This record gives sequence, structure tokens and C-alpha cells, in this order.
Amino acid sequence: MLKISIFVASNLHHNLILSMFSEKKYISKITNKIIDFFFYGVMIFLVFLALRIFVFDSYKIPTDSMRPTIIPGDYILVNKLAYGARLYDIFEVAARKRVNIYRVPGYQKVERNDIVVFNILFPNTQEKIEMRINKFFVKRCIALPGDTLHIKNGFYQINSDSLNYVGYYEAQLELSKKSKEELHNVVYESFPWDSVMGWTIKDFGPLYLPKKGDVIKLNRSSILLYKKLIEWEKDKILTFERDTLWENKKPLNSYNFKHNYYFMGGDYLENSGDSRYWGLVPEEYIAGKAWFIWKSNDPYTNKLREDRFFKKLTK
Repeated sequence: MLKISIFVASNLHHNLILSMFSEKKYISKITNKIIDFFFYGVMIFLVFLALRIFVFDSYKIPTDSMRPTIIPGDYILVNKLAYGARLYDIFEVAARKRVNIYRVPGYQKVERNDIVVFNILFPNTQEKIEMRINKFFVKRCIALPGDTLHIKNGFYQINSDSLNYVGYYEAQLELSKKSKEELHNVVYESFPWDSVMGWTIKDFGPLYLPKKGDVIKLNRSSILLYKKLIEWEKDKILTFERDTLWENKKPLNSYNFKHNYYFMGGDYLENSGDSRYWGLVPEEYIAGKAWFIWKSNDPYTNKLREDRFFKKLTK
């Protein structure tokens, strides 16, 4: 009888050990699955993040400033490989400091008529160029560093070449036909907002676009055109008095530019806030080249506009 009891107890003990071992094995299996799920989830997130930083990004269009090429409700895919992805310290942006940007080499340069996505220049005040990493414009590149731009009766003209048009020609033609009185819903006066220079959206310039290494003499007119760019490059506020630009009570008679600048314009000229109103765009602010419309929703009905899906954005 004692032997039977010992046998039963031994058998129960053995079964208990097997049960505990099986339970541990099950817990270990579940734990490994959780670790694998977390690991692969993190890897997928990092790959997606890397693609968003270095390869592409998507933006929803809220306004009609690029009509008819791009309209409200379009979602555009932006190619970051073309001009090279940007790397910068997000903490500098958060602290509203001057942001130092490193650009990975791209496979092409910005060209006239490219549709470009770039950060807005004046997110907080019209007096100072700053960067807001989550605020963008999409416009067409009209002029490049080293170009001289005019607007003559509404038509863009680059380097005095009146034969080759740049920008959306139909909108320029429409603007040329209208008088100031007919454009009563449009802000007619333009950058640099000076009554003596008297520039308007129909008669503008000449405006030279600085390129890296250019030395420009500073007088009243050039100070009005370039003061904010110089302050952005120097990361300090300068004083403009007696037709002279002053830095630490010393006059600046000329300035050697350290960056390249671009003129950006919307296709819908009568309803586009662009370089005609706020001046030139630093190369560092360019995020990428608009590639194609991958999706489009009517902003009023939310109905899909399938005829606009995968529409390539060309010059």
C-alpha cells in the first residue's frame, strides 16, 4: 500500500513538473512572439521614416494657387531624391533658432518650371525669415540663382529673353489683358512694397537673384530687395537708416552672399501668395520636386476624383 502511494505521489510530481515546463515553454513562446512583433514593428517604422526623410513625402493641397495644374483636394507625391534630402536639427527649429541644413546630394538641380515644395519663409512675422518644418508652399520655379527677372505687363521675362516663356503662360496672358481697376480683388502692389520703386504684379523688376559667392553693392534699392536675406544669413537684425545698412554701428557697403536663391510663382496668378509678394526663397528651404498627383478628393463633397489619380506633374 505504501509503495502504491509513493508511486502515485511520484507520478503526480512528475506530471506537475511537465505541466510547469510546458507552461514556461508556452510563456516563452508568447514572449518571443511579442518581442518579434515589437522588433519588426520598429523596423517597419524606421524604414518608413527613412523613406519619408530621404525618398518621398505626400502633401495635401488646400488652395487653388496652382490651378489648373494642381487644385484643392489633390494629394501630391514629392520626390526628395531629385534635389537631395535635407537633414537638420529639429530642436533648432523648435527653439526658433537659425537652422543649419545639410543636403544629401541629389541627381538633378532645380530647373525653371519645376513644381517645387518648400517651407514658408515667414511663419511668425513678415519681418524675419524663419522656418516652420510642417508648413509648406507648392509653387513653380520661375527664376534661378544668377538670373535677372522682370515682369512686363504680367509676363515673366528672364535675362531679357522675351521669346522663351516661363511659368503658366495662359494665366500670364489673362493677367496682361486686365487693368488695375479690373483686378480690384487682387493685391496689385508687390515686393519690396516701396512707393518709390513702384513694383506691381504686372510690372516688376529688374530683380537679380543672388547666387552663392555673389558680391552685391548695397544702396537704397538693393537694401530693400535683400535686407531680409542678409539678416537671415547673418542671423541678426540689421539697421536701415539714411539709405544705408548698418551692422554694429558700421555701414555695410556691399555683401557677399553665402547661399543660392529662387523666385517661386503660382500658376493662378490672380490668387497666389508667392515671390511677387514676399521675395526670394533660399535653396535650403526647398524640400523636393512635386512628382505626381496620387489621389484627389473634392474638398466639398469628399468624392474621389479618379480622373486625377496618378497624374504626372510635368513642366
